[in-house]
Formats: sequence, C-alpha cells, structure tokens
Amino acid sequence: MNPTIEELFINYVRDNKNQLYLLAYSYVKNEQDALDVVQDSIQKGWVALEKLENHSQMKSWFYKIVVRTAIDFLRKMKRIRVTDDETLLYLCEETEDTYKDTDLNNALDTLPLSLKQVIILRYFEDLKLEDVSDVLEIPLSTAKSRLYKALKLLKIELQDEEKWYHG
Repeated sequence: MNPTIEELFINYVRDNKNQLYLLAYSYVKNEQDALDVVQDSIQKGWVALEKLENHSQMKSWFYKIVVRTAIDFLRKMKRIRVTDDETLLYLCEETEDTYKDTDLNNALDTLPLSLKQVIILRYFEDLKLEDVSDVLEIPLSTAKSRLYKALKLLKIELQDEEKWYHG
C-alpha cells in the first residue's frame, strides 16, 4: 500500500528537520526565528499539500515555502544578519557542511539578497541550478547570471580582504 501524500510530507519534514532549520537559519540568523519560520512553513505546506502534483518534487516545493516564509519574516522584521561560525557549528555539530570561513560569511553579507539566495541554495543547500530557479521562481538563465555575478563579487570581496590582511 502506497503512503498518502500526508504521510510522505510528515516523513519528509521529520527526516529533514535539521536541514530545514539550517535553511531558515541561513536567512533569519536567530534560533527562535528560524524555528518559527520552519513551523510556519510546515503549516503552510500542510494547507497547500494538495497543490503538490509531483511527489518527487517535495524537496524543492517545500524549500520554496521555507525560503518565501523566511523572506516574508525578514520583510516584516526589516533585518538581515550573517550568522557567526560558532553558532552554526553548535547548531549543526553532526554535519560536515557548515559555514567555516568567516571571510566568506562577511563577503556573503555584502551581497544583495537576490544574489545571496542563489549562493546559499546552490552551495550551502547543494541544490542544482534548476532547483534553485524553481525555488526562487526565476528563469534558469537568471539563476545562472545571478550565480555568476555573486561569485564574481565574492571573489572581489575576498581578494580585497586578503590584501587587507596581508597588505
């Protein structure tokens, strides 16, 4: 007997709760706010579950909900901060993928949100560019150009910091 869409959703959220939390945290930079974003996202996902036509797309569909909910939260709070390494390492001890480089964190903070989102989803959440464009609801070509522009700006920012440190 095949599981229902509700069972699939519950299992998906249960199995991916840490990644969902870290995704939300990468936007809101606060433990309680990230938990609120995930909780709100779960409620929104549950209500919209019948709109999910392809069950194999659950990850990108739900990431889209989490990202939108986090952005809505930021708009309401009008604040965007970069996480510090110690907090993220503490929250994510069992995972290898953490924001380890402070220079990278500082450089990410200089990017506009539209470019920062592409970097976070592509490299920190390990989504394919097609999934990034789907989550952000932008054309694939736009996702590619934003990624290219963000990487170019990060390279300049990190090079400038390197010159400052060794300079």
